Amino acid sequence: MKADVLLGLQWGDEGKGKIVDVLTPEYDIIARFQGGPNAGHTLEFNNIKHVLHTIPSGIFREDKLNIIGNGVVIDPIILKKEIDALQKYNIDFNKNLLISKKAHLILPTHRLLDAASEQAKGKNKIGSTLKGIGPTYMDKTGRNGLRVGDIFEDNFQERYDKLVAKHENLLKYYNFEYELTSMESDWFKGIDFIRGLHVIDSEHFINNKLKNGHRVLAEGAQGSLLDIDFGTYPFVTSSTTVTAGACTGLGVSPNKIGDVYGIFKAYCTRVGSGPFPSELDNEVGQKLRDMGHEYGATTGRPRRCGWIDLPALKYTIMINGVTKLCMMKSDILSHFSSISVCTHYKYKGEVIDYFPYDVVDVEVEPIYTELPGWNTDLTEVRKEADFPKEFSAYISYLEKELEVPITIVSVGPDRNQTIIRSV
Repeated sequence: MKADVLLGLQWGDEGKGKIVDVLTPEYDIIARFQGGPNAGHTLEFNNIKHVLHTIPSGIFREDKLNIIGNGVVIDPIILKKEIDALQKYNIDFNKNLLISKKAHLILPTHRLLDAASEQAKGKNKIGSTLKGIGPTYMDKTGRNGLRVGDIFEDNFQERYDKLVAKHENLLKYYNFEYELTSMESDWFKGIDFIRGLHVIDSEHFINNKLKNGHRVLAEGAQGSLLDIDFGTYPFVTSSTTVTAGACTGLGVSPNKIGDVYGIFKAYCTRVGSGPFPSELDNEVGQKLRDMGHEYGATTGRPRRCGWIDLPALKYTIMINGVTKLCMMKSDILSHFSSISVCTHYKYKGEVIDYFPYDVVDVEVEPIYTELPGWNTDLTEVRKEADFPKEFSAYISYLEKELEVPITIVSVGPDRNQTIIRSV
């Protein structure tokens, strides 16, 4: 059996949580493979909205296992709060949630370093969520981080104190005031809480499950254009958000990867700083923001909005090996009589149809094709046969350009506002 992968193809916020929730009945295990509480995966059903930050999006299906993989970084305070908030749903976390021993821990001083570094950048800030993600991954690659498995060792406090001392020396280089004691109190309560959860050698567990015929869905966070290698560097996250990250973040070999679900919005959004070729800093962009309720699930920050960008989508489809596409928020475009699609860029004096190396320091001008809108409310549509012909034409146009079938179409935030296409 092979593990399927689900990830975002834009700058995050594509709607991954909803599609994981929709697909979960087909799988036995949902496993997060990277990122941390900078993620905000939103699920909506029974008229209730749920936002998950660290826990995989299959947690509301009681017969499914959910694994926080080794590639994830965990803030014990946030994880405890997240689980506490879900207690009213009678979820058996000791049965349904498993945590990798190799997942790294976000310390309070990681959050302080994140805030101090971002403050020092001034106008050049990258738009960090200030959750301590970057400094934690830096300690991971610097080979002095702390992992979940370490909390069961006798010398854990000693190792913690040593790492905090290093961080406090670094903080001396910033003009940054902080108070650590209260943060540490909550953090160690979170550590005690994790000790009572089910902690495993996740790579052995997942591979044994695959060997025995269980179906695994690897859940990504953020988006492919925020990947540390292939995103719009340096305005990126600190982890590998593409399909390759599922291998390193779960311990699954490349030949064990099956289908790759690529999630994208019918338009584009981005939170924070960084290039955005098709951004609309005008009334159209504001209308997309208002109609789509485009505000960050984790930060609450207003998202920058623009038309769909095909060169960027083709790029992320290529590096991820996407086999199935899922188009989200199609209903938002119902409010537009004409829809623009970015098909090319004007870049360094020539017209190109691919995503170039430098979109940060070189001006990229989008070139658009206009398509007719459908001016029809899609939120009550439940089968493809009822799609307006203009909407069907939009889907066909994208499939032809992207050369991958769109197998899932979302027409609203709720679980039941999802159409599975037979393509």
